[in-house]
Amino acid sequence: MMFLTINRKLLALSLCSSLLVTGCTVGPDYKKPQANMPEAFHASPSAESFADLAHWWKTFNDPMLDELIDQAITSNLDMQLAQARIRQARAQLIAAGASLKPTVNATAADTLSRNSENANGVSTGSRNLMQAGFDANWEIDVFGGNRRSIEASQASYDSIVEQSRNTLVTLLAEVATNYIQLRGYQYELSLVNANVVSQQDTLDIQESRLKAGITTDLTVAQAQALVQTTRAQIPTLQAKIKQTIHRLGVLLGQSPASLMSQLETIKPIPLGPPSIPTGVPAQLLRRRPDIRAAERSLAGATAQIGVQTAELYPKFTLNGTIGLSSTQLANFADNRSLFYSLGPGVSWRLFDGNQIKANIQTAEAQRDQAAINYQQSLLTAMEEVENALVFYDREQTRRDMLGKSVDANQRAADHAIKLNDAGLVDFINVLTAKQSLNQAQSALARSQTAVSADLVYLYKVLGGGWELPQASEEATMVK
Repeated sequence: MMFLTINRKLLALSLCSSLLVTGCTVGPDYKKPQANMPEAFHASPSAESFADLAHWWKTFNDPMLDELIDQAITSNLDMQLAQARIRQARAQLIAAGASLKPTVNATAADTLSRNSENANGVSTGSRNLMQAGFDANWEIDVFGGNRRSIEASQASYDSIVEQSRNTLVTLLAEVATNYIQLRGYQYELSLVNANVVSQQDTLDIQESRLKAGITTDLTVAQAQALVQTTRAQIPTLQAKIKQTIHRLGVLLGQSPASLMSQLETIKPIPLGPPSIPTGVPAQLLRRRPDIRAAERSLAGATAQIGVQTAELYPKFTLNGTIGLSSTQLANFADNRSLFYSLGPGVSWRLFDGNQIKANIQTAEAQRDQAAINYQQSLLTAMEEVENALVFYDREQTRRDMLGKSVDANQRAADHAIKLNDAGLVDFINVLTAKQSLNQAQSALARSQTAVSADLVYLYKVLGGGWELPQASEEATMVK
């Protein structure tokens, strides 16, 4: 009969709590801000379609680059750090969700006690007391403070996932850029070595002519100067090659020199397509992880206003204790050993020196900052894409011009050699023509590298690469 009475009280309290849970949720409801985006990019006005950016590096058709990208995705330490942050945010989200559920604690004790005769004046002897039971506490979220806290935690989790995706986008671009620069440096070095061989042959010829008395010391000295000037470029390029390989090793989560034997072999500069469809600016909202992270931060900051506003109102709890207590083990499980207490509780901060209002104002200011940061992220994204389109287009034009310059300088050098052999021009004309050819060849090599690097940058600012499974699987684990 006693248990029946308890069940009735529990039912009544449950019904009461159900009514309380249907209370309001204080604070502003989040609404995703409207973004005023232009209809097209100024540098690409007709590109309505969008490139497939999920595996953009494959457009370079370089198996070695593909291999380096795959290794970086699985081994890069920044990515591992980002994944650890996601796990932390996921745990915090689960902990926040627990605030809507009751907490139950189990207790048990077996106490031997004796009262003081000097204090009480009577000897009561020793007493053994055995107790076991459960304590329960449930904060009823009448004004929605806990629900707003969960909302903020969910937004924080989403933002951290997007930050992880942005880390991946940056990593892919950095690996590709360093690899392209490596191939560019190696190509420049091959040009310099070839020029040194050609210039050394010319020097040998002039030294033979000097011995035969048909040229001057000045001509030989000029040829020697050109050889040494060209050779002086080799140490710098060798250093750049090693530094770039070291950087790639670290990006792959390995020791700096681990890729030296793998990458020392000279290979061509990877070349991508001459243009890619960029889509319309509004698609950046869906593609760029940094924009989505800023939007989620704004959602979380908005929810925090509700968390602080809820502190203005009373908190309601349901508290209960039930258990068994007896001085003898034999009758410990009897109904007469049962004890319990059930009842609601309320607490309300009536005076706090305006601390709550100040906290609300702080949360509102943080929300405003997040809104400004979101708008700034949109403008920055637009600027980066516009610049990337211009860089890529103009560098291709410059590369084509330099190609024509190399052809013209090659013809000039060939004519200078023929005219010098015929005695119609001085040897200085040959040296000048060869020096101009060397400079044009180096400039063309650097421009070819820049074209591919600019394409990588364009892929990056369009938000390419975050769709990989490693970047998205975490986002689906907690909702």
